[in-house]
Amino acid sequence: MRAKRVASGFAYDGLMSRRLNWQLWSGFALSIAAFVSYFLFFARFPVTRDMPWVSLILFAIAIALLVLGLRRATGRRIGAWIATVFGVLFCVLFCWDIFIGAKWLPASSHAPAVGSKAPDFVLLDIHQKPIALSRLLAGPATKGVLLIFYRGYW
Repeated sequence: MRAKRVASGFAYDGLMSRRLNWQLWSGFALSIAAFVSYFLFFARFPVTRDMPWVSLILFAIAIALLVLGLRRATGRRIGAWIATVFGVLFCVLFCWDIFIGAKWLPASSHAPAVGSKAPDFVLLDIHQKPIALSRLLAGPATKGVLLIFYRGYW
């Protein structure tokens, strides 16, 4: 016969009172959400695409919850370890993809070299009106046009 324990005036059976380890499972779910939300939502905006600070904050909270949940796990310790390892693995894969893998962009073989003539193109100016490179070069006092390209992560 199993002995009943008394806590706070209420008797309960030690085997029947397994509680959900909410820190562990919310940390695991948050690590998946942080990984997926960057690519589905945050990558659309330059403020969160160029430096994924929101995703990194979500991963930090997720890892803290995973560690707390792992420390709290008693009965099913192997499941807690598996959830923690996979949650941290999502964070590591995300950081590798964003900070290392994105830098391995292939070299552009068709890009103009420094000092060579750029092909004609049309872009929108600050008033949303199209302007061509040939029109800029056709001005009476124009000796040249300086083109500056900002490389981003897209």
